Order: sequence, then C-alpha cells, then structure tokens
Amino acid sequence: MSKKRLQILSSLIIVLFLVAGCGSNSNKVNNDSGQQSPSETKASESPGKTFTLKFSTQSVPNDAHTKALEVLKSEVEKSTNGQVKIEIHHSGSLFNQDNEGKALQRGNLEMAYTSAPWLSEQVPYLSMFTAGYMFKDYDHMTKVLNGEIGQKVFDDVAAATGIRPLGAFYLGSRQLNYKDIGKDIMKPEDLKGVKLRMPNTPSWLFLGKALGGNPTPVAFAELYMALSSGTVDAQDNPLPTVSNAKFYEVAKNISLTGHVVDSVWPTINEEVWKEMGADLQSKMLAAVDKAKQFCDQTNIDAEAKLVDFFKSEGINVVTPDVNAFITHVQKQYLEDKEMVSTWDMDLYKKVQDMGK
Repeated sequence: MSKKRLQILSSLIIVLFLVAGCGSNSNKVNNDSGQQSPSETKASESPGKTFTLKFSTQSVPNDAHTKALEVLKSEVEKSTNGQVKIEIHHSGSLFNQDNEGKALQRGNLEMAYTSAPWLSEQVPYLSMFTAGYMFKDYDHMTKVLNGEIGQKVFDDVAAATGIRPLGAFYLGSRQLNYKDIGKDIMKPEDLKGVKLRMPNTPSWLFLGKALGGNPTPVAFAELYMALSSGTVDAQDNPLPTVSNAKFYEVAKNISLTGHVVDSVWPTINEEVWKEMGADLQSKMLAAVDKAKQFCDQTNIDAEAKLVDFFKSEGINVVTPDVNAFITHVQKQYLEDKEMVSTWDMDLYKKVQDMGK
C-alpha cells in the first residue's frame, strides 16, 4: 500500500472516532438532564389518552337506568382519575330511538343502551331473547344475561356489529297500560283490534302481534302524545317507566301480564373499547357493575310499591289470566317457522331449563 493511501486511511479513522465521540457526549447530556431516550421510556409513564364518552339514552331523568348512568359516570371518572369521562344525554336529546344504534355503529356516538330486539336484525339468533315469557323472573334473566351465556351473546354482538354490550340492567317486567277500550284486558282475545304501541323493530312488532294486539310503531319520545291523541290505544312498559314517563295520566288502566322481563344493555363502540386497553376496560366493567346494582335494586323496590301507588291515583289495575297469555304468546312464536328458523334451539332449551 502506498504511503499516500495510508495517510488517507488514517485520516478517515480519526474522523470516525471524532463523530462517535460527539454522539456519545450528546446521549450523556440528555441522560444527565433527566430525559430518557425512547428505548428507555416505560409505557406506564406515558400520559394516558383521555376518553370522553357521550352516552345517549331515550330514558327520562327519573328512570332508574338514567340515574344509573350517574353512578357509572361517578365510578369510572373516580377510578380512572378522569382519564375516562362520560357525558349523559337523556330523553332522546342527542339521537332519537331509530338513529341511536346507527350512530353508535358509525362511531358518531360512543355509548348507548341497546337490547336484544334492537340487535336481532344483525344477530338473528338474538330474536329468541325478544320472545314473550322467555324469562321467568328477574333472577332468571340476570343469571342468563350477566353470566356465561350473556358473555357469549355480547361477544357475538361485538363481532357482528362493531358495538359491545357490557352487561344487562333490569328495567322491570313489561305490563300492558291502556286507555278506556270498553273492557279490561284479561286474556289475549281482549287485545283484538287494539292499537298497541311497540318500538319500531321486527322483533318488537312481532311481540305486539303475539300478545293479540294490532302493533303500531311509535318512538318512545312521542308515546305520551300518541296515547293522549288516540293515535294508539295501549302501550307496554315496566311499571317504573309507566310512572316516570307519566303514561298513567293518559292511559288509566294496567293489566299485569308480565310478558317480558325487560333489560337494557349499556353498549360501547367496539373500536373505542379496544383503544381503551385492558386496564381501563377493567375499571369500566367494575363501574358498569356498580351501576347495574343500583338500577336493578331501584326497579325491584319500585315494582313492589307501584301497584298500590297506581291504585291510589285511581288507576284500574287488573290481574289477567297470565297462563292464557303464556300459552298464546309462546304458541305464536314456536309455530312461526320464519321466526324460529334463526333460533339456537339448544340454547333456547338451556335458557328455559335455567328458569326451572
């Protein structure tokens, strides 16, 4: 090798050492100042993303499941130190009943209440959970929907729709509340020709027909006026809802059919749920459980008192032939081949057995 080439090579080696030394000194300054390089930064030390969850509900302020949202909000904001915040929009003030689910799926809304009747169009086997007299009582319903079966249902809903139910809150048992139609409703035949308001989904409308009525779709927010004006003759809701929404002011008769042990499911957009991560998910579920306990007990307590309250208000409360309703309603479902074609009959039997 020539002397000239040796001099060039030596110069290059010196330059490389100088560059390396500068880089080392730069790292040392950053570390001494207390800053960590990206490779040393721990994920837990990164500031967490804040989630503001808008929760839309059709329920009115005095409903237990509206008040339960205050419990949910308080619990989750406290347990996450404000990393998750909840904004409550009740009385259909943000979205109406027909648009709420669509907004939830599109991501225009983070949370809302859903239930089997609203989801069965996209998860067809859920229509079995919309059937009249599916559940025997509250204990039967919550054991199913807040247990292993419910978890599978909620996973299936998330996979099919992009929204995830987080539990099932008890609304109460649905009863018939009706105007003066010239008779008491004691058996299914008494509903013939009666315009019975139902929410506007195929599952709800089928239930209205199975009960013996003429199902008429009306949004919840419009129901008081529809009863008052005579657009519909009757509606079905749990007694706490009949009281809180003041339906008894314009429909002064109640028949205690108990045809649906009703629940609503606090539901979150699945993309938001995944983005929250395991730690926040765990805290959300704990808060949901606290809210569920509040909602369930509030409605159980209210149902125990409301019959006497309605009677004191001059409302005509009758006890119908419930067995006649059970026989009639279940026959309508089980003999409709199109309705039961999507049902998981093994699961249906398992659910029925759990109520025995």
